[in-house]
Amino acid sequence: MTHATVDERFFSFSPVPFDGAGRSSPVAGVPPVQSLVERACGMVHDLQENARQTENDRRISEETITRFRDAGFFRLMQPARYGGYEYGFTAFIDVISEVARGCASSAWGCSIAAIHQWVVALFPEQAQDDVWGANRDAIVCGSYAPAAMAQRCDGGYRVKGRWQWASNVDNSQWALLGVQFPPEKEGDAPTGGFLLVPSSDWRIEDDWHVAGQAGTGSKTVALDSDTFVPAHRCLTFAEAASSHAPGAEVNRGPFYRIPVLSMIPVCLAAPMIGNAQSAIENFTLLCGNRITRGGVAGAGNRLSQFFPVQSRIAEATAAVDAARLLLYRCAAEIEQNALENKGVDVARRIRNRRDMAFAARLCQQAVDALFAGVGAAGLSLDQPLQRIWRDSNMIVKHFSLNWDAISSMTGQYLLGLDPKGQY
Repeated sequence: MTHATVDERFFSFSPVPFDGAGRSSPVAGVPPVQSLVERACGMVHDLQENARQTENDRRISEETITRFRDAGFFRLMQPARYGGYEYGFTAFIDVISEVARGCASSAWGCSIAAIHQWVVALFPEQAQDDVWGANRDAIVCGSYAPAAMAQRCDGGYRVKGRWQWASNVDNSQWALLGVQFPPEKEGDAPTGGFLLVPSSDWRIEDDWHVAGQAGTGSKTVALDSDTFVPAHRCLTFAEAASSHAPGAEVNRGPFYRIPVLSMIPVCLAAPMIGNAQSAIENFTLLCGNRITRGGVAGAGNRLSQFFPVQSRIAEATAAVDAARLLLYRCAAEIEQNALENKGVDVARRIRNRRDMAFAARLCQQAVDALFAGVGAAGLSLDQPLQRIWRDSNMIVKHFSLNWDAISSMTGQYLLGLDPKGQY
């Protein structure tokens, strides 16, 4: 298959004024962001060629994960003392969106693994040593919903249960599992948070059979019996949502003071950018090569000669460009705040949640508009557009990007009501 490219002038790849501080690393000798992006670009063709197999396998291959690891993608936001680069979210967006041009499922797994290096860095130092002490390349999957009640015991907690939708679990050595911690005082409500659990303690249920994003391997993690988790491997949601999580005392980089919920959905929105850009590239190729042959007016002409086709691709490029700019603004402002040791107020947290969800929505609309214009030729399993369309519509169903939930929370805040949601 020949792979099309689109004039890069239609994509804000080097945005001004949103050239965030996260594109600079405080670590000497690390690869520059542009080099990491070029490594991602160099994988796009192979990822495209393997995308259908990734979907059929319902997981990301070990070979692909090894390529991501060797390229340094999982070190993007990892602390320097474990070999990480300590880049920020603007660099993260650059790399992940480029990977997604090749395969949305593979980019999703890469994104989750890379962002969890940042989340693990918020845990107490001993927990970080548990994860990375013996293996600096350890990958962490996660299922955030507090699906089980942890029971307090000497030295920590005991827990068992099932956690669904742990993306890239097949390639992970640890899992972030959402739980409810028992209240400190009788009569108080339980406290939500995370536990870090090694793969030796859990079992994978192979239950990921879905219409889109099948290659993410987002299967269920099961702890079949009471499992001990030491107290140092616990992080409450309140700690994660603050600018002084335990790990911030150890990892002095400013980005470890960023509240989790103000930025973590970017790991879900960034793959949407590259996925939509891939749709534009494939649509461009299809329209340039295909000649209509149906018994309708205009038969015998190239698709590219039709006004609706021309309009759709203009709309799609504008939507993707706007979505990228929204993500860059979210990241650049949060990064600058962290550099200046400023907190993130409620207004900005909610605006970021709105903008990340809206960016994903824009990308979905771009893909939908293109897919509606390809006709029956776009439905073949050999045609990437149908998979891109399914992946796009799957991603926007994620709760953290769900427009109904996020827009409602935003509207409540703007109308002076108590916002209901995660921010």
